[in-house]
Order: sequence, then structure tokens, then C-alpha cells
Amino acid sequence: MARIHGLFALAVLVGTVAAHAQDAGMLGDLTRPAAGEARRASSSNEDLTRNGDARSIAAGATLTLLEAEGPGEITHFWNTIGSVDFFHGRSIVLRVYYDGADKPSVESPIGDFFGVGHGAYKDFTSMPVTVSSTGRSRTCYWRMPFRKSIKITATNENTATKCDSFYYYIDWRKLDKLPEDALYFHARYRQEFPATPGKLYTILDTKGRGQYVGTVYSVMQMETGWFGEGDDFFYIDGAETPQLRGTGTEDYFNDAWGFREFSTPFHGVTLYDGVLPGDRVTAYRWHIQDPVPFKTSLKMQIEHKGSVYNPTGSILDFELGGFEDRADWCSSVAFWYQYPPAAFDEPLPPADKRIPPVKTLQACQMPFRADPPLIVLPQDPILMYAPNQAKASIEFDFDLDKDGRYRLDGVFMFGLMAGAWQPMLDGQKLGGVLDLYIANADPRWVNLDTVDLKTGKHTLRFEAVEGAGAAHRALAPKFNVFGFAGLTVLRMEDMEGYQQSMNRLIEQKKAK
Repeated sequence: MARIHGLFALAVLVGTVAAHAQDAGMLGDLTRPAAGEARRASSSNEDLTRNGDARSIAAGATLTLLEAEGPGEITHFWNTIGSVDFFHGRSIVLRVYYDGADKPSVESPIGDFFGVGHGAYKDFTSMPVTVSSTGRSRTCYWRMPFRKSIKITATNENTATKCDSFYYYIDWRKLDKLPEDALYFHARYRQEFPATPGKLYTILDTKGRGQYVGTVYSVMQMETGWFGEGDDFFYIDGAETPQLRGTGTEDYFNDAWGFREFSTPFHGVTLYDGVLPGDRVTAYRWHIQDPVPFKTSLKMQIEHKGSVYNPTGSILDFELGGFEDRADWCSSVAFWYQYPPAAFDEPLPPADKRIPPVKTLQACQMPFRADPPLIVLPQDPILMYAPNQAKASIEFDFDLDKDGRYRLDGVFMFGLMAGAWQPMLDGQKLGGVLDLYIANADPRWVNLDTVDLKTGKHTLRFEAVEGAGAAHRALAPKFNVFGFAGLTVLRMEDMEGYQQSMNRLIEQKKAK
């Protein structure tokens, strides 16, 4: 018993020391004067008596968020964006330039920089980065020191659609000087759509002195199965063999036995759809407690291997391989500090190449019919329907010019007066009931299903479901509001890599 008490006392001591160390490093810092002068750049209206505090960004244009003389250090960056571009998380690019450089040391689509890939909208909480408001409020506390100057920009690389509103705060401190060994913050986006066969996917390859501090990794799957058997490798200071070697993709992100959505201070999975073609995943790993130092160079790579399944086969030939090279769409952001600051010569892929070849159908532009035909308000970009009764339906027509397997996603308006609706496609149920009630008002992205469709006209119908979901609430049966912004239609056969996987299935079936 004495031994048990001793172990308990040791555990308490370790916990107390850890808590004290955290307090001394964070809350404890508040007991000492902070260096420098507090400064802020924001989208605040120049007329302080007015409320219009957003900036717009024209299609293809760049907004300068901050341009300041140093020395100094960024301490906080928050933004939220209003845009009818469903994929503005991928089309708006954040760039940071140090000390008058004409090339950036931070260059990434804004959604990926803030931990969610694919232009998707998801909430999560970590130590340096938090996303809330259903993916619309993005915050980070990455420290970004600069010696001579800094310039931060946001570019709307969607050349057809204006960004209506970009709100932001950038808090920073004007300093007398920086420590001589201060390192510059870097972040760099990369993608391979699909990943190159037979080669490792490179997340970072840089030269200089510094330390690696984080990874955001996103995959859109082209095959049925588990994509994440690939190991991570860190080659430090020109080593021919990796000094740091992993045991699996989910292991690197501190998860196990596959993925599921979760978030912790230093690692998590912000988005996980599943294991089917078209399903998406984003995971993050912050090396804040365990940075990877390098003196002359660092290369970080990961394998893109996993299991491959035959979705139409019998149970005997269902799994075709457990460690196969996969043709998934891979993208990433590497985060690191280094000196001297690095610049990027290779341009980012254009905005339309950073997203799948989707067809976006705006609800207000789609032919529709409502029963009863009451209070239909096409207020671009959202069509609102308030039938004021429990039994109602509304349907939309759309055309396809090719046969294929289609992934269908919709953007719906969730709200206080919304009801529950069953999606139908060509008279058949499409997924489960959509309960649109929340105690707020938010547009949210919903995956409806992946289905085989023929060329021609199709009808997407939504039927009010009495007694389901939010229908028990006082306002829902009375108003039963349905809000719909639009539909994205993705033909999987148009995705490079998907057909490659289908051809492999055909060849393997022939071999048997």
C-alpha cells in the first residue's frame, strides 16, 4: 500500500510541476511588463462613428492587411469572410513578406493555413489556431517577428467572384529590437492532384537554420479503403536516410487505428468524411512541445499508401491490398521558423486547380417549384422558403451532360425557425433527414450522398418531415423555414486518379 501511495504522490508532483511550468510560461508571463508598444491593423471603418467595418476584395485583386516598419512581432490574427464563393477557403491566399522582400515567406490558401483543407468549413480548437462560427471565424496566435518591415496581404484568386466582406484584426508589438537569434515564421502550401506514383509526397524542402513546428495535411480520396498507411520521414541537414521515421499516417498525427474527428491543443483531425472515393480528410500536428531543429536544411515527406478495396466484389476478394500506392489528391501546409527567411520561387497552382472540378449551382438560379407556393424569397445567395405549415415541399431541377458517379453537396441555412426536411433525388431518398434547427442562423455545408446518375435532367426535392428533429419546437411547425444556397455536383470520373483506381480494379478482376 505504501508503494501505491508513493506512486500517487509522484503523479501529483509531476502534474503540479507541469501545471506550474505552463503557468510560468503563459499566465506567469502576465506578472512581468510586456516589451514594446501595442499596435493593431484592422478592417475598422475609418469613420469611427459608422458600422461598416469590412473590406471587399474584387475578383483577382489583393488587399493589404498590414504594412509596417520594424522591429516588431505579430501576436494575433483573426479574420472572417463573407463570400458567395463556396470555396473561398481555397481561393483566397494569405501571404507574408519580411524586410522588403518581393517574394513571400508565408503563402497559403487561408482555409488551409487555419487548419481546414478543401475549402471546407469546420470548427476546431488547438493551442495556436482556433476556428469557430461553423468554420467562418479563424484565429491564430503564431508569433511572427520581423526586423526591418512586414507586409501581409490577402488575394482573391477567384477571378470571377468578388469577396464581399473581409473582416480582420492583426495585433502586433512595435519593439526596440529583436534577439539576434530570432527566427522568422514560415508557412507554405503544396499539392499533388493526384499524388505522384512511386514517389513520396513532399511537405517541405528548405535550406537554412531553424525548427519545424507544424503540419496541416489534407487528402481527397480516389479509392475505397484506408489511405493512411504511409509513414512520415524527416531528413535533417542533408542526411541521406531519415533521422525521424514514422509508423503510419494517423500515428504521426497522434491518433490510432484510423481517423475520426477530434481536436486537442497540439494535434487533431478537423475533417473526416470516411473511406469512399470523394471523401475528404484534414489533420493537423503542431510540434510546439517537440520542434524539429535543423542547422542547414530540412526535408519532410510522407508516403501515400494504404488499403485498396473492391467496392463491388464479394467478401472473398473485397480487399485488394493493404499497403498499396494510392492516387489520392494530397495537399499540405508546412509551418516552421528559420533564418534567413526563405522565399518561394514556384508559384501556387491557380485557384481553379486547387479545388476539384465541381459544378456549382446557385439555388436562386435553379428552376424550382414549391407546394404550397407561399413565401419563396430568392435573396441571392440564399433562397428562403417559409410555407407556414408542417406539410410542404420544394424541388429544384438540374441537368447533367455525362453519365457517372456524382458526389452531391449542398449549402443550407440553419436557423431558429427552420424545420426538418428529407432530401429526395428523382423520387428516391437521398441520405437522412436534414434537421435545420439551431439556436442561431448559420449557412452550413452538408454532404448529401454519392450516387450513380445518367445524362439529362434530375430533380432534387425536399419534403418537410412532421414530428422529426426540430419540428417539436414552438416556432418550427409554424414557420418551417427551408434555406438553400446551392448545390455542388462533382463527377468522380473527372478526377484524375479516380479512373486510375477503377482501371486497377478492372485489371485485378481480369487477372482472377
